Amino acid sequence: MKSIILTTMLLLSTSALAVDVVVHPSNNATLDKGKIEQIFLGKLKTFDGSAKVIPISQVDSNPVTEEFNTKVVGRSASQLKAYWSKLLFTGKGQPPKSMANDQEVMKLVADNPNVIGYVSSGSANSSVKVLMSF
Repeated sequence: MKSIILTTMLLLSTSALAVDVVVHPSNNATLDKGKIEQIFLGKLKTFDGSAKVIPISQVDSNPVTEEFNTKVVGRSASQLKAYWSKLLFTGKGQPPKSMANDQEVMKLVADNPNVIGYVSSGSANSSVKVLMSF
């Protein structure tokens, strides 16, 4: 019985995790979920066809990464590793740089208008702008 309760609590806590996609406060790009997915898969290289976009991810061990991959990119960590391995091997792309936590992502986003990243919902501060929540 205890294991059932613990499993239920774990499922509820992980499914309640939300993700905020963040950009520099001066960034006025209009992006939808599909464009954000394309950016993080290396298929879209600019914001609204102008400024170069630099996607920043978080390490796979961070729960927000799994949530982002599931809700936005629609792929598991292993599927993404296979995807990026193929692109790296063929010389067609590089995966987004991975940061350790929300604070590191926000620092990079705040310092560069071309960076887009994601953080745990509610952790974004005034140095970044929340573009979309998932």
